[in-house]
Amino acid sequence: MPTQPTRQPRPGSRQKPRKRVVSPQRRAMYRRRRAVALVVVLAAVSLVVFCVYSLGRGVVDGMSLLRPTPIARESVPAPKKTSGVNDCGASDVKLSLTAASQGVPVGGSLDFTASISYEGTSSCLLDLSDVVLTVSSGDQTIYSSDSCPADPNRQLLAKTSDMNRTSQKMTWGTSRTGDQCVEDQSKLPKVGRGTYTAQLSLKNAHKAVSDPVTIQVQ
Repeated sequence: MPTQPTRQPRPGSRQKPRKRVVSPQRRAMYRRRRAVALVVVLAAVSLVVFCVYSLGRGVVDGMSLLRPTPIARESVPAPKKTSGVNDCGASDVKLSLTAASQGVPVGGSLDFTASISYEGTSSCLLDLSDVVLTVSSGDQTIYSSDSCPADPNRQLLAKTSDMNRTSQKMTWGTSRTGDQCVEDQSKLPKVGRGTYTAQLSLKNAHKAVSDPVTIQVQ
C-alpha cells in the first residue's frame, strides 16, 4: 500500500502544547510539600514575633529599673496603744507654758517650756507630739507647731512621783506658718513688731489649754 504523506504544519500556524498529565501520587506529593512549607513559614513568623516581643519587654523593664522611683511623703502613722491604758484626756492633765523672755527681737527666736502635770485618777498615755504651741495676734493664728507632722512620743502618766509630770522645750522662730509644711523655719516669713499671745493646747482634747503668755516682738 502506498504510504500517506506526513502532514506538515502550515506556515505561521501554532501547535497546541500537549497537556501534561500528573499522576495522583505526584499531586499528593506536591500537596504535602506545600503543607510542610506553610508550616515552616508560620513557625518562622511566630519565632520572629516572639523574639521582637521579648526584646521589647526587656527594654521596657530595663528602663523602668533605671527610672528613679518617687517617694511619696506620708504622715506619721499613729503609734499602737499599750493594752489596757487609755489616752490622756482634758481632765487627766494640766498644761502650763513658760517663756524664756517676755520680749524677742524681730527675726529672732524664743524658747518655751511646755509642762504637763498629771491630775487624773488612773494611768494614761500622753503623746507629746499632740501638745501644740500656737502664737496668735488678736483672733488670728500666726504660728502653729503642728504645721508639720512630728514623730510620736508617748509617755505614761500616773500618780507616782516620777510619772506625774513631764515637760519639753519648744521654740518659736518669730515666723508665720501657713497651710503647708515647711520644715526649715528660716524659710518662713517673719512677723513684724507687735504684741502676740502664746498658748499650749492638746489635740483631740480642746478643753486642755494653758494660760496665755504675752510676748512682745520688738
